[in-house]
Amino acid sequence: MPKRCDWCENTFEKYIRYHDEEWGVPVRDDQTQFEFLVLESSQAGLSWSTILKKREGYQRAFANFDPQKVGKFDEPKVQELLSNPNIIRNENKIRSTINNARQFLQIQETYGSFCNYIWDFVGGKSKHNHWRTMEQVPTTTETSDQLSKDLKKRGFKFIGSTTIYAHMQATGLVNDHLVSCFRHEQIIDEY
Repeated sequence: MPKRCDWCENTFEKYIRYHDEEWGVPVRDDQTQFEFLVLESSQAGLSWSTILKKREGYQRAFANFDPQKVGKFDEPKVQELLSNPNIIRNENKIRSTINNARQFLQIQETYGSFCNYIWDFVGGKSKHNHWRTMEQVPTTTETSDQLSKDLKKRGFKFIGSTTIYAHMQATGLVNDHLVSCFRHEQIIDEY
């Protein structure tokens, strides 16, 4: 059995697949970037396992993470989402997701794509860290501080520096797999 990051040991299959196949893989697709922004902002104050268990529900509720469609959600849609047991029914998070879709579209219009915008914060390529223990892995960095501040200036909600750093880890802007994890070198080699 391959050695994984400590946070992934002894968890459920979906969580292990997420670690092995998605976490830390560079995302160059805007719709996937939007998906992770939705999921990461929904996770604030909750465990990632809770969000992973509801991921399909989010996919259905938020138009397969299409920011064009989500940006058009109206008040009746908000009320529908508030009664949907397949997502986190937090009104502020739901409303912020709709707001963030609109801001996401503005960034696409300004930069040609959201990926152009976000990858610019790391010079266009993944930063490969070499952490030996989970205690070494930061929850925020200067880059996540800057990115969060810029997104807030552009009108985004529920995207503090901790949420943004988790987004950077999930979408491969940083490779925070521990050096003992089999995925650390694979991601360096593959991407």
